[in-house]
Amino acid sequence: MLRNEGGSFMSEIELLAPAKNIECAMAAITHGADAVYIGGPSFGARAAAGNSFEDLEQLVRFAHPYHAKVFITLNTILKDNELAEAERQVMRYYEMGVDALIVQDMGLLKLDLPPIALHASTQMDNRTPEKVGFLQNAGFQRVVLARELSLQQIQEIRQACDVELEAFVHGALCVSYSGRCYMSYVSCGRSANRGECAQFCRLPYTLVDADGNTIVRDRHLLSLKDMDRSDWLLPMMQAGIMSFKIEGRLKDVSYVKNITAYYRRRIDAILEGHPEYKAASIGKTTLFFEPDPEKTFHRDKTPYFINGERTEMVQLATPKSTGTFVGTVQSVSHNSLTYSGEKELHNGDGLCFIDAQGKFDGFRVNKVEGRRVFWNEPVEGLSAGDKLYRNYDIQFEKMLAGKSSERRIALDFKLLEKNEQLVLQATDEAGTTVELPIQEDRQVADKPEQALQNLQTQLSKLGNTCYQARKIEVETSQVYFFPNSVIAGWRRQIIDMLMDTQYVVETHGCASLRDDSRKLPCVVETYQGTSLQKLPLSQLPEAVNVMNDKAKDFYQELGFGQIEDAYEKIEKPNVEAHGHASIQNSILMTCKYCIRHALGACPKEVKSNKTCGNVDTRLIASLRNEPLFLKTGRHTFQLSFDCAKCEMIITTPEGK
Repeated sequence: MLRNEGGSFMSEIELLAPAKNIECAMAAITHGADAVYIGGPSFGARAAAGNSFEDLEQLVRFAHPYHAKVFITLNTILKDNELAEAERQVMRYYEMGVDALIVQDMGLLKLDLPPIALHASTQMDNRTPEKVGFLQNAGFQRVVLARELSLQQIQEIRQACDVELEAFVHGALCVSYSGRCYMSYVSCGRSANRGECAQFCRLPYTLVDADGNTIVRDRHLLSLKDMDRSDWLLPMMQAGIMSFKIEGRLKDVSYVKNITAYYRRRIDAILEGHPEYKAASIGKTTLFFEPDPEKTFHRDKTPYFINGERTEMVQLATPKSTGTFVGTVQSVSHNSLTYSGEKELHNGDGLCFIDAQGKFDGFRVNKVEGRRVFWNEPVEGLSAGDKLYRNYDIQFEKMLAGKSSERRIALDFKLLEKNEQLVLQATDEAGTTVELPIQEDRQVADKPEQALQNLQTQLSKLGNTCYQARKIEVETSQVYFFPNSVIAGWRRQIIDMLMDTQYVVETHGCASLRDDSRKLPCVVETYQGTSLQKLPLSQLPEAVNVMNDKAKDFYQELGFGQIEDAYEKIEKPNVEAHGHASIQNSILMTCKYCIRHALGACPKEVKSNKTCGNVDTRLIASLRNEPLFLKTGRHTFQLSFDCAKCEMIITTPEGK
C-alpha cells in the first residue's frame, strides 16, 4: 500500500504477463506488463519453455528500470536428487536480481534458500481461506489463487488473509483444479506436476452410460474455452486481487504483445477513474496497433465462475483457435465461397468453420475478390449457412511483427551547484535520483540563452534508451558553456548510473526487506496460535503431491496426520494394452466444470424428466444412468459427481 499526493492509501495493481523466452518477456514489458513470469533452465511447469541464466540476467536488467519485476517459475514437484540443483539455481536467481520464485514443492522451504520472495503457485490448489492462510504463515509473500474461485470466494480469502493475491484473467483453462490432474501421468507417463502434461483434456471423447449406450460421440467434452475476465477487472480489484495474470508461457510473441496491450489499456482505463489504485511499474506505453484478443490464439471466451455462474464454458467442436467471426457462407463452389459480413479478408488469412456434423475444419485463403474467397487445396464439408471464422489474420500478424509499441520513462534533469560543486541530477518518474559531479572547467557563456538551449537539446537526446526527457532545469549562479561532446558524455554517464542504481534498488534492496518473511519456524511455532487462522491440526490443509523427503519433513514437523505421496513416485504407471492404468480406482481429476451441466442435465437444475428448454428427455435419462464413462482411443475413464460440492471427479474405472 502506498500514499498518493492527497495522503490517502493506494493499492498497486500489477499486470503479469507470460514469457516462454526473453523475446516474449521484453515484448510483454514494452507493451505494458508490470511483471513477467518465465521459466529457468529446469523445474518449470512448462518443460518446453526453459531459458538460460544469461538470458534471464539480461531480462532482469531490461525490466528493472521500468520497476517491472521478473518472476521465475520453479513450480514443479521435485525428486530428492533434484533438490541440490534447485537450491543452486535459486541462489543464482537471487544473485542476478530475480524478484520472486513461483513454487509448488514445499520441500523448497527446507533448503538453505536466500531471502528471495516466494509465490505459491496455483498448482498448490489454493481455493480456501484455510489454505491461503497456511501459506501466508509459511512465509509466502503471494498466493496465486485457483482459477475456479468466484468474487465472493476471493473476498472471503481477502478478509481472512493479508498475503498478496494473484488471479488469472486470461488464457487457456485446465479443466481440473490445478495440481490435481493426474490423467496425463497415469495414462502415458507425462506428468502435469512435472511440466510435461500431454493435454488429455483436449482430446475428443465418446461419452457412454452404465449400459454402454453412446450419449455423445467424438466431442471435445473436457476442452474448455479460454478465460477472458476483461469485463471483471474492477470487481476483482475491489475483491482483493492485486496481480492480474495472463496465461500463456507456450504462446508466441504476437499473442504476448496483443493480450498484454489489451489488458494494459483496460487496466489503465480503470486506474484513471480510481485514484485508490496505481500501476505497479512506471513508464508510458504507446501502442502502434489496436489490440484485439480475438486476433491471436482464441478459443472463444468464458469468465469461468468469477460471477458464480456456470455459463457456457466448453468448446465441443475443437480445442484449436477459432478466432473472430467474419460472416456467414452464402454459396460454395469447387474452389471458392461467397460470404456475407462486414469484415474484409486478405490473401494469406486462415479461415475455419464447423460443418453440419459438428466437425471443425479450415483452409488458407489464396485470393480475395470482394466477398468471394478462393483456396488452393480442396475444402470438404463447407455449406451455405455455415459460420465463417478467421483464426489467422495475416495483416494483424504483419503489424505485430514490426515495431508495435514503445515504452518510455519520464526523466527530469537538473543542473545545480552544491557546496561550490557543479552537479547534474537525473530523477525518474518514480522519484529515483542519481547525481553526477561535473569535473570539467566552467566557462561563463557568452550567449546564455543559446547555451541553455544547447544544454536542453543535448540532454534530451535519449532515443536509444528507455527514457524520455520531461523537464530540464538549471539552478546555477551563472550560465556556463560546455561543448556538445561533454554534455553528451554526461548524459551517457548519468543514464548508466540511473540504470545501475535502479538495478540495485529493485533487487537486493527489496529482497533484504523480506529477509524475515520466509522462515519455517514462523509456521512451526505460531501457526496454531496465530490470530489469523486458529485451526486445530485436524483442519490443516491437505498435504498432497509429496515427491521428496524434504517436503515430507516439512509437513511432519507441522503435525500433519495424512501425507499423500505424489503419483509420480511410481516411476512408470504401467499402462496396459487395453488402456487402463495399473493404478486402480484412483482420482485423476477433480473439476468444478461438469459434463452433465454442460449438456443440460444438472440434477439441481432439471428437477424432473420433463424436457428442460431444448434438452432431450432421453439425453437426461442417459446422463443419469451412472456410472458414466469417457472413452478416447484405448483409454477409458469413469465419471462420478459430487453434487453437494458441484464437482465432477474423473477416475480410473472400477475393477479394470
